[in-house]
Amino acid sequence: MSTFGLERVLSPRTVALVGGSSRPSSLGLAVLMNLKAYGFSGRIAVVNPNYTAIDGEVTFPDLKSLPFVPDLLAITAPATAIPGIISDAAAVGVAGAVILSSGLGHGAGSLAETVARTARMHGMRLIGPNCLGVMVPRAKLNASFAAHQPAEGRLALISQSGAIAAAMIEWAAERRLGFSGIVSIGDQLDVDVADLLDYFAQDDHTNAILLYLEAVQDARKFMSAARAAARLKPLIVVKAGRMAQGAKAAATHTGALAGSDAVYDAAFRRAGMLRVYDLRELFDCAELLGRGFVPHGNRLSILTNGGGLGILAIDRLVELGGVPASLSAETIAALDRVLPQGWSRANPIDISGDADAARYVSALGVLLEDANSDAVLVMNVETAVAPTEGIADAVAQCVRDRRARKSDVAALVLASWDGADERTAATFEAARVPHFPTEDDAVRAFMYLVRYREASIALAATPPSIASTFAPETVAARRVIAKALSEGRGWLDPVEIVALFKAYDIPIVPTVAACGADDAADKAAPFLAQGLAVAVKVFSRDISHKSDVGGVILGLRTRERVAEAARAVLLRARNARPDAVLQGVTIQPMIERRAARELLLGIADDPTFGPVIVFGRGGTAVEVINDKALALPPLDMNLARDLVSRTRVSRLLAAYRDVPAVPAEVVPLTLVKLAQMAADIPEVAELDINPLLADETGVLALDARVAVRKPARLFAGQTRLAVRPYPSQWEGELALRDGSRVVIRPLRPEDEPMVESFFRRVTADDLRLRFFQAMKNFSHAFVARLTQLDYARAMVFAALDPSTGAMVGAVQLHSDSLYENAEYAILLQSDLKGRGFGWALMQLLIQYARSEGLKRLSGEVLAENTTMLNMCHELGFTAVTEPTDHRIVNVVLDLSLSAVDALGADILIRRSRDQSGVTATIR
Repeated sequence: MSTFGLERVLSPRTVALVGGSSRPSSLGLAVLMNLKAYGFSGRIAVVNPNYTAIDGEVTFPDLKSLPFVPDLLAITAPATAIPGIISDAAAVGVAGAVILSSGLGHGAGSLAETVARTARMHGMRLIGPNCLGVMVPRAKLNASFAAHQPAEGRLALISQSGAIAAAMIEWAAERRLGFSGIVSIGDQLDVDVADLLDYFAQDDHTNAILLYLEAVQDARKFMSAARAAARLKPLIVVKAGRMAQGAKAAATHTGALAGSDAVYDAAFRRAGMLRVYDLRELFDCAELLGRGFVPHGNRLSILTNGGGLGILAIDRLVELGGVPASLSAETIAALDRVLPQGWSRANPIDISGDADAARYVSALGVLLEDANSDAVLVMNVETAVAPTEGIADAVAQCVRDRRARKSDVAALVLASWDGADERTAATFEAARVPHFPTEDDAVRAFMYLVRYREASIALAATPPSIASTFAPETVAARRVIAKALSEGRGWLDPVEIVALFKAYDIPIVPTVAACGADDAADKAAPFLAQGLAVAVKVFSRDISHKSDVGGVILGLRTRERVAEAARAVLLRARNARPDAVLQGVTIQPMIERRAARELLLGIADDPTFGPVIVFGRGGTAVEVINDKALALPPLDMNLARDLVSRTRVSRLLAAYRDVPAVPAEVVPLTLVKLAQMAADIPEVAELDINPLLADETGVLALDARVAVRKPARLFAGQTRLAVRPYPSQWEGELALRDGSRVVIRPLRPEDEPMVESFFRRVTADDLRLRFFQAMKNFSHAFVARLTQLDYARAMVFAALDPSTGAMVGAVQLHSDSLYENAEYAILLQSDLKGRGFGWALMQLLIQYARSEGLKRLSGEVLAENTTMLNMCHELGFTAVTEPTDHRIVNVVLDLSLSAVDALGADILIRRSRDQSGVTATIR
């Protein structure tokens, strides 16, 4: 249900505690004390038929007897009573409940199922059960049994563990950090991580989101919410259970390498989340985020009175990928004027052990003016010469003074005071200076936020287009898969693999099948005539690892040797696997590439996130070397390059000594093709290319295995992918009223230059009618938000001139969190109006919205835009003037009305690649 109803649950006006108790140490009493102590300004009621009053609060026997309808229930009653409580709450119109009690069970027939079904029927939101509770400091709400009252701030915390949430509250209290909201979600009977990510992403009171995660239930929902949230604000996650998945037996190397935690890591990376690995690192990130600290780059200056400590900090910085700021000549000269002779004249800036407060402030003032530095870490080791407290006071005051003149300067300073006492910590807290117990903590925290900034930039990067160089033959590929499945097989044979790879333009060694020794010699003859040696491999659909049964013989150069090898591998296979059906042998030419690198590429199947792309070092020892990286498909070229760069073998792809470089784009492009296969054909359950040879001539697959099966679960769009892929089935043409046609396709991330060019051909007045304000410049960030779509939530159809390929119009849809209502927008090239263009685009959008199961299509139209309002009227929209702004008209189309089907529009969509692979024409 996403964010539906969460505003009333997390910012309630009234609260009722059901299960309040006067018994010491009881859950009910703890929650009541927190509700009262935090100063909740709304009405509070306590429901318990066994008491007349608890802690001075009059109690009521049941919900129906309350003098008001509460927005939120806090439930601490026994599990057996909760189904009845939820039923009563739904009957009186309660918006939601946080169930702190445990013991409701799981699955069919449990109390939890009964509770969830009742709440869902009445649109009532549930948090929990088995959770710490909910805390929203700005609403003075503490419906929890936490030991401390959290302060108000701008960090949101979502935790699958109540204990972790409690620890975060206690830690934050010590550092004077506050929260915009804290939600312990427990068993996630209704409200889940994705719902809360959506809520806090849109919350104006939240600057950053902290997430403690144990497992994801709905991968597509989670990925969609996380990708949206990470584009708006920092999203920091720590996940437990990294070592829970041990090594597993797998039919392919790919499957063996794709461990559960590695897949989560790939998912976090794809969403743009910043992953940390323990609570200490989460706290360090929170220390910076709570101050609104996001560095502009990775260059750090280090100011210290201890040279050794500064060197340790520099070492750690470089180790983590940061850059010691290079001091400019002007900065060195300025430091010369304020520091005594003998200072280090380099970064770290060592100002000697006798440095007093004045020396620190003078040096810090100079460093904050240096454009070569993105942040300054001020460190101090206590000496008997200069008092630590006085130096801390002076540094804090320097930050305050400069903040008054330059609002962002406070974000540029971090502190690490060796052996700092409570007073020193309080000094930095009061000045809002992030401080850390050691230089290692400070540098790591700085670099985590550098990683966040880099991820944010990567999220908005425009990938290059490959549309003109890659067009898979999906019909042919599906035919290969369908044949294998119809015969009840779980693996493709080598000949079928060659056909599949050909359909996706993945180079692979030619493979021919032979039924026996003489046939093998005949089939090998053409290769031998070219001077090529051949390999003979056993051909059995029951044997996936041929080398394990002695089923491979290499380097054969005569017909006689080929025939002899065929007999040998068949005999070995019969002895090793008497249960296997042997189809014969395969013959492959042996490709000798002196300087080729052996790579592994594959598709693995994860039970949570579905298909995962694996890349790394290939060869027979891939599991031992374990040089691999994972990514969630689909991939564009930027994502594929990033995947390659995260492996050690990527360094070998460059030129070294007398070995030429592998062309830069060839391996990433192969990964894009493989990811597209995973998107197009959900029946490909697992795939392994090992090795893929890569050298200056390109890539070539020497061996591959492909497992196929009918998927048990498909997401919307008939795909197993957690990230909804590009919907190619909506590519086609629209016929306009004047007989002309335009090409139609969904917008892609690489379309940013095309969209910018389109905006320049639209008049200023038409842009104003579309965006409700004058638009002169379109930044990269603005256009990226339009082109980098989450197809699970949004769609933009681009209309292209069939002769030039230029964009001439677009129509956009963005759904609400329930995926019931979607807002639309439309913009046409100004000189193309009056041809039924807008009408055709709107009908296309209506058709798409209905196919997605949306219930309503709505929009805001300026009252002066009579052309759009007239078209909406003809299409069946209702129109109501906005009560608070008469310049705006709200239009709504009920997509369930049959009148939409009877519009009689001349719409033509030619689907070039639908799910069956058959070209379809729809009017």
